[in-house]
Amino acid sequence: WAGSAFDYGFLLHTSEEATATVALNEYLSSRSYLAGFSPSRVDQEVFELLHRPPAPQHVHALRWYRHIAALQRGTPSPDSSIKGKRVQHPWSAPAGSNLPKLRLYNSLTRTKELFVPQNGNKVSWYCCGPTVYDASHMGHARSYISFDILRRILMNYFKYDVFYCMNITDIDDKIIRRARQNYLLEQYREKKPAAAQVLQDVLSARGPFQAKLAETTDPDKKQMLERLDSAVAAALGPLQGAVESKAGEADIQRLVLLEKAKDLLSDWLDAQFGSQVTENSIFSLLPKFWEGEYHNDMDALNVLPPDVLTRVSEYCPEIVDFVKKILDNGFGYESNGSVYFDTAKFATSQKHAYGKLVPEAVGDMKALQEGEGDLSVSADQLSEKRSQNDFALWKASKPGEPSWDSPWGKGRPGWHIECSAMAGSILGESMDIHGGGFDLRFPHHDNELAQSEAYFENDHWVRYFLHTGHLTIAGCKMSKSLKNFITIKDALAQNTARQLRLAFLMHSWKDTLDYSSNTMESAVHYEKFLNEFFLNVKDILRAPCDVTGQFEKWEAAEMELNESFYERKAAVHAALCDNVDTRSTMEEMRALVTQSNTYIASRKSSKLQPNRMLMKSIALYLTDMLKTFGAIEGTEPIGFPVGGDGCLQMETTVMPYLKVLSDFRESVRKIAREQNVTEVLQLCDVVRNDTLPELGVRLEDHEGLPTVVKLVDKETLLRERNEKKKMEDEKKNKKEEAAKKKQEQELAKLAKMKISPCDMFRSETDKYSSFDETGFPTHDVEGKDLSKGQTKKLRKLHEAQEKLHQEYLQTNQNGC
Repeated sequence: WAGSAFDYGFLLHTSEEATATVALNEYLSSRSYLAGFSPSRVDQEVFELLHRPPAPQHVHALRWYRHIAALQRGTPSPDSSIKGKRVQHPWSAPAGSNLPKLRLYNSLTRTKELFVPQNGNKVSWYCCGPTVYDASHMGHARSYISFDILRRILMNYFKYDVFYCMNITDIDDKIIRRARQNYLLEQYREKKPAAAQVLQDVLSARGPFQAKLAETTDPDKKQMLERLDSAVAAALGPLQGAVESKAGEADIQRLVLLEKAKDLLSDWLDAQFGSQVTENSIFSLLPKFWEGEYHNDMDALNVLPPDVLTRVSEYCPEIVDFVKKILDNGFGYESNGSVYFDTAKFATSQKHAYGKLVPEAVGDMKALQEGEGDLSVSADQLSEKRSQNDFALWKASKPGEPSWDSPWGKGRPGWHIECSAMAGSILGESMDIHGGGFDLRFPHHDNELAQSEAYFENDHWVRYFLHTGHLTIAGCKMSKSLKNFITIKDALAQNTARQLRLAFLMHSWKDTLDYSSNTMESAVHYEKFLNEFFLNVKDILRAPCDVTGQFEKWEAAEMELNESFYERKAAVHAALCDNVDTRSTMEEMRALVTQSNTYIASRKSSKLQPNRMLMKSIALYLTDMLKTFGAIEGTEPIGFPVGGDGCLQMETTVMPYLKVLSDFRESVRKIAREQNVTEVLQLCDVVRNDTLPELGVRLEDHEGLPTVVKLVDKETLLRERNEKKKMEDEKKNKKEEAAKKKQEQELAKLAKMKISPCDMFRSETDKYSSFDETGFPTHDVEGKDLSKGQTKKLRKLHEAQEKLHQEYLQTNQNGC
């Protein structure tokens, strides 16, 4: 306290204590005195002037007195009511421990970097979307499910405010060629050419196709082309025969050949008539259709839609302006109606660098050619460039291609420029995250970086580049061009969206993922493992109890499981901080469920209920994590939804009725067992094994414990029932086979027992020629005496048979 702020030193000159008290009270009535933590010198002197606390009517003075008395350290109070009061003990903050911080694998540095958004908690994110010219396949799913998982974790777990932008490429060489070929092939089919004409055209188309096949060196592509050629050859023969014989089946064979040879015919028709296709609308119908299919696939996979979706066709004016600015900044040049990026000038610029992501790939002509697009690679166009490393920002349109107006003439955007212009328009001069597939690093993303940094005149257009790993099919490379891809619709016909997502979660987002039966089988087993745990916890929570009964005493088992629970949560957090390691996360969750199952089993084996609140906490945590990953939809607090969309509350609605049915059945079973009424017990089993599974209900009977009721997908229960029946049938067949084998052995033994020792060797004339009076052999088939060794061995067999025959005779005698 400052004495100047509380200037009541005049009280020191007042000798009468009562008068001083009144004056002090009046002075403090209009002033605050609670402004510090230690008394000033004046406070101390006035306090010592008063020998006792002020009377209660002097409220302000009394409060001040008590406040000063409380601040006195070691100073005894003259009032007994103050005596013994202690000042508050000093407090020190705990040291705590350092929590892991999120690190992401940044392709720009090829290492895990601490993630630091540029603008507080907001994360700006651009993702390269699909080129929509065909059905979306599992390669697309690899990127989009993986990025959806990363996005959800950043938003829902790390609580970042993510702004997610994605593009649709609807102007592209592949789209142009495919749209043109589809149009020309459809026109060809509409003309309904005669069988002989189709035969002639396919033979004409096969020539350049086979020349292309001969030039192909890539083994995978060559194998694909060979399969295509073989299919065409197989369809050519029957049509040739039908045409020559003028058979009526020529029209059927014509349609077969048209279907088998559509790729050959498309290329052949395009080479002849492609330049005549000029209407822009022809090139928009194909991408519009496949974009719609893509969105349907993403919805089916539970992939969140982007906050902003950009299409190249809608951004041509912005792309033209973007190219102008690059030219103005000195990093581009016009050549014959096209505009190219000057990689040499950019690379030698003091504040820029070319090839940040894959510097070792700069100059790779194969990669550069793929980046430029097949339609743009020709000797003429290569000569237009100052360097073979330069790439097109704007392409002059040729006949048979769509076009847009520009200062350099009719043309269309280059592949790389579209992302730069669209991302720049939405996210500005620098973004936090740019995502895409691993194969886009060079040249696409390296060229994106170069032209964007040339436009914005900076060196940090992207802070973190995230690239998802490849997807293989049973160990083989998947590619549309190789025609070995699996569409998302095909994949969803085999497995659910949740199972596909679990498979992705069980692998690192940045490593190669092999889509195979083994991969999906592991995901299906994981889902079933989790689902059984959730169903068991729900059953535990349904056990009747009052409000206070839900809080049970914790023993050593609960303390141990709870400690492990918190260790697992910490391990999950560390894994997610470590480059969003969902693979380790899923293993930690699996371990937690395993420990919980062990705890539940031990309690039930002791005829005790597991601790409700502990089980609920674990199940809620696991459910919340799966919701965070996008593996659970709906509002149910625990486990997977039952009944699909629109039936998310089904469990809450029907379970009370099922519980009544279960309890009634259990009472009936108890009476039936006591009175040994097997027919009633069999009917109870029919309800459990046949009736309820058809309704998606599983009953689990446990000796000495209440029946467990679980709602499970009907298909799952029927599959389980069929598998169980199959196992029972196999077990029954094995039992019958064993019984049959045993019976055959017994019959064989009986037949052997019936044989008298005198006759056992006499029938073996191929081995022996002479026998003694007991039927024992003395000479072999050649008339030679048997050796001592042979005789000794045969004597043992003779004695054993004699004993066996005596046993048979004895049994028959007793039976008589």
